[in-house]
Amino acid sequence: VCSSDLGNDVSCLIRSTHTMQVEKRDGSRVSVEFDKITQRIKPLCENLSSSIDPVQIAQKVIEGVHDGVKTSELDTLAAETCAYMSQKHPDFSKLAARISASNLHKNAPKTFSACVEKMFATIDKRGINTPLCSEDIYKVVMANKDRIDAAVKSERDMNFDFFGFKTLEKSYLLRDPVDKTPVETPQYLFMRVSIGMHGEDVDSALETYELMSTKHFIHATPTLFNSGTNNVGVAWIKCREDMSS
Repeated sequence: VCSSDLGNDVSCLIRSTHTMQVEKRDGSRVSVEFDKITQRIKPLCENLSSSIDPVQIAQKVIEGVHDGVKTSELDTLAAETCAYMSQKHPDFSKLAARISASNLHKNAPKTFSACVEKMFATIDKRGINTPLCSEDIYKVVMANKDRIDAAVKSERDMNFDFFGFKTLEKSYLLRDPVDKTPVETPQYLFMRVSIGMHGEDVDSALETYELMSTKHFIHATPTLFNSGTNNVGVAWIKCREDMSS
């Protein structure tokens, strides 16, 4: 029987999860370890309120663990736990967003140019090539990949709150047509939109990216959806309709 003392509660949870296993991203399975969950959360708490306790969050995450849980599901559970705790302090919402962003980054291509290559080579469930980005943006990025990759600041994905990040993730990031998972990150989205608008004018594209990335402005939904894709005409037609209404 576990007491109400936090230290004893943690020890009890560690014992109760000793036989449980987590499925890693490569498909291998390892024992659930409380300390690893804590270590996963702790670095993401940097510059947040001192009232945020990674051990307490890990304790709540462990309570929801089941045998065979995936590491990505642990991240989701941790993020949702923090989002719920945001009623105590708004920084919990920022931590929830950071956990979600970190999880997304682990599954996304490591560079923007690699993301564009993946989007351009996308195959649908029928085996037909259905590029998520246009050939124009593909050519611009491949011709300037080093410069463009260096301009992307992926760490800025850590600057959202949970609601803002999840809105971008659920509604705006391009997704694989087969497994429906996002192939972009928010920073990749901003760069895709910027290059889609400016084409070969890379200087202007990088300037627009920097302004969007630092939250000075954001484009309208049709532009975020379609710029840099093969539906680019839809973005401009819809924008003109919105402006004239």
